[in-house]
Amino acid sequence: MEIVNLKTQSKTKQITTIRQAVKNPNRVNVFLNEKFAFSLDITQCTNFKLKVGQKLNAKKIQEYRRASETGKLYQKTLKWILMRPRSIKETRDYLYGKQKVEITEQDIEMIIKKLEKKKYLNDWEFAKYYVENRFIKKGISTRRLGNELQKKGVEGEIISQILKLDMRDDAQEIQKIIRKKRTKYNDEKLISYLVRQGFDFEMVQNLVQSYEKD
Repeated sequence: MEIVNLKTQSKTKQITTIRQAVKNPNRVNVFLNEKFAFSLDITQCTNFKLKVGQKLNAKKIQEYRRASETGKLYQKTLKWILMRPRSIKETRDYLYGKQKVEITEQDIEMIIKKLEKKKYLNDWEFAKYYVENRFIKKGISTRRLGNELQKKGVEGEIISQILKLDMRDDAQEIQKIIRKKRTKYNDEKLISYLVRQGFDFEMVQNLVQSYEKD
């Protein structure tokens, strides 16, 4: 009498419907044995060559569900990046924060590479944008800009090159802050504050003491 091992026996399900998603026309919902199983973007569905009547084993179903979650995470990350430029480290941290059981480290790196390839992620462009837009009216030191970029994972060489291209002048940045803070602080406290912001002590002292007060 032949003994059948049910644990190793392959269980298959059939694709009974592939239907455009209502909320997102760029995705399709896939039904197995008349029950919703997973959704994929249209490109994924085409690449997997899925069609009605096709039978899928448990391994394939799991693979497509993982691809579904990866695709949704990619789209969510893309929308997040389009709000403003992000560094690669910021994006990687964001992805790990959104990670689900189905998403592996390999999937996250694949998303990063895809975003880089499509030029949505570029640390040089991010650093350039950051320096050009950070505290334009308030004032900020070159040293602090460099430290902030470093914390965001930008390489030292890129930071150095971007800061060399920056048209900001520390003396002008100090004066911006003095105009904003001089009514709140006396000279001593103002000097301490500016030095903590990364400005050179001697430059700060000279500019604060020589600044014309009302």
